[in-house]
Amino acid sequence: MSDASGSSTRPRGTGALAPLRLVPFRFLLAGRAINALGNAIAPIALAFAVLDLTGSPSDLGLVVGVRMLANVVFLLFGGALADRVPKHLLMVGASVAAAITQAAVAALVLSGTATVALLIALSAANGMVSALAMPASAAIVPQLVPADIRQQANALNRLFLSGAVIIGAPVGGVIVATAGPGWGIAIDAAAFAISAVAFALISLPSAGTAPVAAAARSSIFTDLRTGWTEFRSRTWLWVVVAGFAVINAAISGGMSVLGPVVADDTVGRRAWGLVLAAQTVGMVLGAVFAMRLRVSRLLFVGVLCTALEVLPMLTLGVMPHLGLLLGAAFLAGLGIEQFAVAWETTMQEHIPTDRLARVYSYDMVGSFVAIPIGQVAAGPIAEAVGVEATLVGAAALIGLSVTGMLSSGAVRNLRHRLPTSAEADGPTMEQSSA
Repeated sequence: MSDASGSSTRPRGTGALAPLRLVPFRFLLAGRAINALGNAIAPIALAFAVLDLTGSPSDLGLVVGVRMLANVVFLLFGGALADRVPKHLLMVGASVAAAITQAAVAALVLSGTATVALLIALSAANGMVSALAMPASAAIVPQLVPADIRQQANALNRLFLSGAVIIGAPVGGVIVATAGPGWGIAIDAAAFAISAVAFALISLPSAGTAPVAAAARSSIFTDLRTGWTEFRSRTWLWVVVAGFAVINAAISGGMSVLGPVVADDTVGRRAWGLVLAAQTVGMVLGAVFAMRLRVSRLLFVGVLCTALEVLPMLTLGVMPHLGLLLGAAFLAGLGIEQFAVAWETTMQEHIPTDRLARVYSYDMVGSFVAIPIGQVAAGPIAEAVGVEATLVGAAALIGLSVTGMLSSGAVRNLRHRLPTSAEADGPTMEQSSA
């Protein structure tokens, strides 16, 4: 970070807000938060745009599903590409491309010329460019933030993203109801454009601006194999990803599919919105808590806190009263943020920076593939055995997955690098401003 004259200064201390003293990190945080704000509005707008067009839930499923499919297919290539080129420039290009695709969707909807086929094609393009940027945006943090304050940086990132969702979802509903779906999608396009400017203003240290020479000489498929070797060689890494594949399938099926079904028969739709809001509030407070958490086995604590995800599933299945659902959702949000911050910090500490984006991409693929599986399977299972039994079973799967992850000594015993007193009191990293 530098003053107006351009001279470098070094951030001191390891307080909760210490990463905000780094100008490049502030640009990263701003770009990601603005992006998240637009993305919180866009799904609501797109859903009503498709329903206004055809009224068919199947068409909506196709438009949304093809985006997720394209995202998963291109994630691995996004990780390999992010380890070959300057990450912030890849993020700029992806944001510009996403702005163009969303602007095209908005223009079609506003002009009344949209068709399902065009929306599917543009959703696929948007999912592809998002996949190219996601590993880069996660892996760039070690290049911008010194090790002793990365935990706080990851917590701040989660805090701002959750805050953007809290603001964006209700704002999206208001925009769609008053101005129409097309304008909601147009706002998302503008958000992508603004985030591209923020990412362009990020200045990386000189060591992080050029691709690694060896990577430049190798093929992208060789890079993918290298990333896979890094991924499978760390037991704690693949054990947690495998555990969360099951957890994500259970949560997506339980909360996204069966949750609204139970709410319709019990607390009502408006109350279900309050339950989801309570979970987001828990995530915000969880991120604040994670900034100040100081433990030597950070991953162990994060995985342990994931057990709180059992509560909303069990409450939905056994005793779906509003007060209990609000408390369960709040605690689940609080717990999942402890894991999210612990996971980001652990990966950034223990995986080489020049291979981090590729490892992130394998992690993301393992997580995202499970989500549509859970969503598709929840309905037929509930029809076969009942909604209550399905939700209790989902809770049991989450509990078993957490137990399985914690049974691994590699997960329980992995050590977090706590800042020393010298790091806490002295300079940590020289960083130039943009």
